Amino acid sequence: MTVSELNAEVRGAIERQFASVWVEGEIVNFTAHGSGHWYFSLNDGSAQIKAVCFKGSNYRIRFRPQNGITVRVRGRLSLYEPRGEFQLVVESLEPSGEGALRAAFEQIRAKLESEGLFEAGLKRPIPLFPRKVAVITSGTGAAYHDIHNGLTRRAKSVSILLVPSAVQGEGAADSLRRALVDVNTYNRTLPALQKIDVVILGRGGGSAEDLWAFNDEMLARAIRASEIPVISAVGHEIDVTIADFIADLRAATPSAAAELVAQREDDIDTAIDAREGQLFTIIENKMLVADTRMKDAIDGLESEFATIVQNAILHFSDVASRLTPAALTAMTRTVAGRLDMLDQRRFSAMDRGLKLRSESLNVEMAKLNALSPLAVLTRGYSITQTADGRILRDARASKPGDKLAIRLERGKLHAEVLSSE
Repeated sequence: MTVSELNAEVRGAIERQFASVWVEGEIVNFTAHGSGHWYFSLNDGSAQIKAVCFKGSNYRIRFRPQNGITVRVRGRLSLYEPRGEFQLVVESLEPSGEGALRAAFEQIRAKLESEGLFEAGLKRPIPLFPRKVAVITSGTGAAYHDIHNGLTRRAKSVSILLVPSAVQGEGAADSLRRALVDVNTYNRTLPALQKIDVVILGRGGGSAEDLWAFNDEMLARAIRASEIPVISAVGHEIDVTIADFIADLRAATPSAAAELVAQREDDIDTAIDAREGQLFTIIENKMLVADTRMKDAIDGLESEFATIVQNAILHFSDVASRLTPAALTAMTRTVAGRLDMLDQRRFSAMDRGLKLRSESLNVEMAKLNALSPLAVLTRGYSITQTADGRILRDARASKPGDKLAIRLERGKLHAEVLSSE
């Protein structure tokens, strides 16, 4: 066999046997070639292996590797035939260990912050009364049950849409990002009254590696591009992810996210219950006061009525003592005389009034008759009008063939102009 044939055989055997492996180690001798490929070695303190991450794969890696950090690599073993060098062809790479995770986290955070994506002015307000909430998380995890229980207990009018997604491990970041994009796409198809008001993106607690998907740069950009406000609810209160920085609102836990969404409705329900209790107390007090006043008023009316009756009896006795038959006869004669006198004055006043009104009416009628345009007609004059009712005052305003109406003292003539001068 030639060297080339041997290397080719070895390469084929290695790639068949080790088509997909996971390797963890510390990066040393990292080099970013001008072609876009990355070259480095993985070292565990006792041994090392050369590795290459080609440009077609490294664009998917969300942070830039650097010497001294521990990483977890997935790839395939191969042999670089021209030099007969054994190497690991890297397909995915993620930080491993507290130091590496922290370095990668700070790298991504600094990049997004430098672009202004964490600015408070970019954050959208959470609706005052959300009616439809999309929850992006694992469908079988505790986080969804915590959110569901919190919302159904405190905000009975909220509708919940579960969007299942992977939340840890390889591909989790892409799964979360696709779920968020799909929610926005679906929301655009809904009528206005059925739109999704807010998205809760999260999961329960875990290690820094378990939560790493929520530090993904592309996921962060999808959160900022979302048309729907996003609440980040990742892990426990002490856990902080890139998603927390870029989301419109951060909740310390999934349960806290449910409380933030339902808080306003729950507060209003509590306030209404409190006001209802206050109202019943006020009504009861008012009724007691009114009942007391009613009793006092009735007692006062009874006393006043008794006084009025007593006074009436005394007045009646006094009047009865003065109304003897002789006194009544005298009073009747006096009243009859007064009535006769008043009757005569009434007839006299009516007669004078009628005469004055008749004289005034005659004067006004004479004035009207003197001012009437029809009065001149009795002296042989007439009034000529055109067909549209205008008074004709000038012969030049008519022409032969025009229709005229001539008003006389008695009657009207319809005429046609033969000529004018």
